[in-house]
Amino acid sequence: MNAKHDTLKADPLAQTHEVFNQARALEDYNAYDNDTALREAVARHGASWAEDALSAHGARTGSAEVIEWGFLANEHKPQFFSHDRQGYRVDLVKYHESYHRLMALGLESGMHSSPWSNPKPGAHVARAAQSYLQAQVDAGHGCPLTMTFASVPSISLTPALAKEWLPKILNNAYDPRNVPHTEKQALTIGMGMTEKQGGSDVRANTTVATAIGNEGPGEAYELVGHKWFTSAPMCDAFLVLAQTQGGLSCFLVPRWRPDGSKNPIQVQRLKNKMGNVSNASSEIELRGALGWLVGEEGRGVPAIIEMVAMTRFDCMIGSASGQRQAVAQAVNHAAGRAAFGKTLLDQPLMRNVLADLQLEVEGSLAIAMRMGEALDQSTLDPSNSHESLLLRLGLPAGKYWICKRTPFHAYEAMECLGGNGVTEDFIMARLYREAPINAIWEGSGNVQALDMLRALGKTPAVLDTWFAELAKTQGSDARLDKAVDTLKREFSDMDEAEYRARDIVDRVSLTMQASQLVAAGNTAVAEAFIASRLGEHGDRNYGTLPKGLDLDEVLKRANPWEGN
Repeated sequence: MNAKHDTLKADPLAQTHEVFNQARALEDYNAYDNDTALREAVARHGASWAEDALSAHGARTGSAEVIEWGFLANEHKPQFFSHDRQGYRVDLVKYHESYHRLMALGLESGMHSSPWSNPKPGAHVARAAQSYLQAQVDAGHGCPLTMTFASVPSISLTPALAKEWLPKILNNAYDPRNVPHTEKQALTIGMGMTEKQGGSDVRANTTVATAIGNEGPGEAYELVGHKWFTSAPMCDAFLVLAQTQGGLSCFLVPRWRPDGSKNPIQVQRLKNKMGNVSNASSEIELRGALGWLVGEEGRGVPAIIEMVAMTRFDCMIGSASGQRQAVAQAVNHAAGRAAFGKTLLDQPLMRNVLADLQLEVEGSLAIAMRMGEALDQSTLDPSNSHESLLLRLGLPAGKYWICKRTPFHAYEAMECLGGNGVTEDFIMARLYREAPINAIWEGSGNVQALDMLRALGKTPAVLDTWFAELAKTQGSDARLDKAVDTLKREFSDMDEAEYRARDIVDRVSLTMQASQLVAAGNTAVAEAFIASRLGEHGDRNYGTLPKGLDLDEVLKRANPWEGN
């Protein structure tokens, strides 16, 4: 017997099976043209003029080439080099070429500049839509894009700095060279706020800034201290908070001094993060670093909050973008995979899950794009109190709710792919790791909820504005009217408001999402959202939609191939 076995020779080329029942890869599709909810929001909020550019950007971000850039930028993490081969201190972070290509795609298309360089109705909405498309490829590189965009209102507080820096910040170009800003025509801006001992309590910061000569806006100071989180350390300059004799103040700190010498901003290490991997976040020490005062001494929080308001808006857009990509992947898989005699997309329970996930996207996009319109209106007409007050409550509420909902949303979508969902060959695992980041970046959930209460205490008119916005759809749905009345009662009794803050902001966000979806005019979407979020079916897992809803319409809007 053994002799016979010895004569057997395995055929290494033997065909073991045929590959079938697999969904096609979600690539080479138009991520804008095939996103009905996004296209409708762009039109509804005044940015129809950007259709052609957004369609072109959707074709690029949906292409196999650009999608691969996202995978490679995450596979090859940024690497930190404190010194060069001769021993000189360089504090250099090296990125994979795909990261640079993604940065160039965003900057060259004006994602960081368009609402500032060409302000007009719909400019913020169009730019948000563009960011929404690009973040679906990779979230990490969006961090320096966002900070560069968001730095403009803060730097504009000091005309001397604005005159020198803004033309290069607003230039639609990308220059990643590690050279002084005076030698470059295009610049990126980062931010350093938090310190070890304070975190969100930035008034506990211990970094000290001392005037080198004259004091005051635009003047030079020397900074000594540290920052526990400084994202994108290869940016050309950073907005940094430090203590002066006048109190906590904001500074623009360049990576190189004007004379071409290295500014002593020393990177200690890069953060080893669970998500946002393509983006480098660092710990730094400022050892007598040069910085210029932005705004007045002691007004550091109001100065940098101009930037934070914009970054919080981008957290809303980024998390909504992650939700959209997760649903697109899940629906794409379900449409191309069969089990028990039917495609997954035709299975009743899977339809329930997928439609529920799409409703989350619809609500997130609705409130985010309404805040985009408010940004446009308040920027073009600062006297428009309705829009500016709407933002004051809408940014913390929207940032809290959308970002808080995204991690569980990503998990549920990942489960739709089964075992494939947890492998790094697919994007779902990355979306899942990315999902908690925006909930923590720019102020965690508690910070946002408390900021809402602070807005109410400081400017009570924000509440009247919020309810005035909700009143636009009053009478359209009894369940929505009831939810709004319940919310009013919550605000009529502010006993232990801080303890109840999360419950309140939940209601604030949900009612506004529902109202915006009613105003958008798609009855199937609004009905399903209200029935599942405001009716007796609220507060349950995804996939528990009540009977009698038009899921065909909802799933059609979720399908990333719809329109191809």
